[in-house]
Amino acid sequence: MAGSRVLAFVIKEFKEALPPVLFFFISFNLVELTTQLILSDYMARLANFMIATATALIVGKAVLLADALPVLRWFDGAPLIRQILFKTAAYWAVVFVVRFLEELIEYLIGSGKFSGIPEHFTTHFAWHRFVAIQIWIFVSFLIYTFVVGLSERLGEGELHGILFKRQAADSSPVSRR
Repeated sequence: MAGSRVLAFVIKEFKEALPPVLFFFISFNLVELTTQLILSDYMARLANFMIATATALIVGKAVLLADALPVLRWFDGAPLIRQILFKTAAYWAVVFVVRFLEELIEYLIGSGKFSGIPEHFTTHFAWHRFVAIQIWIFVSFLIYTFVVGLSERLGEGELHGILFKRQAADSSPVSRR
């Protein structure tokens, strides 16, 4: 009996996590592909795609966890654009801080000294690349929050039906004259 509850829980969690993980899998790998194409060495950097894929798994689950926080429900009754922009900004800010802290930790682990932090971030840190990736992340979150918000407003399964099911010939909303 307990085994079936655990299995049901795992299946439920997988179904909830699949849409954001799949979305960010595509988004982050597009960011990585774009970066590699710009740098002209995309065939030599397969490991970065694996990192982008792992990051998509983490961010996808983090989005689900963040959605459980009451602060992200502040604009639920407001016009959809406010909800979209607020959630996008919140998700983007968290990713910005985490990416910045990641760079800081890498610097400190690589025998960096606290006194050298300002010099590291002004002379050795790739700000252009960091900002370019943050722009892509913002756009990805904007698209994601729009689609999720629209889906919630339309009702369960409605967006899926609109996108993936054939429309009956007689139910066309456009009148023909």
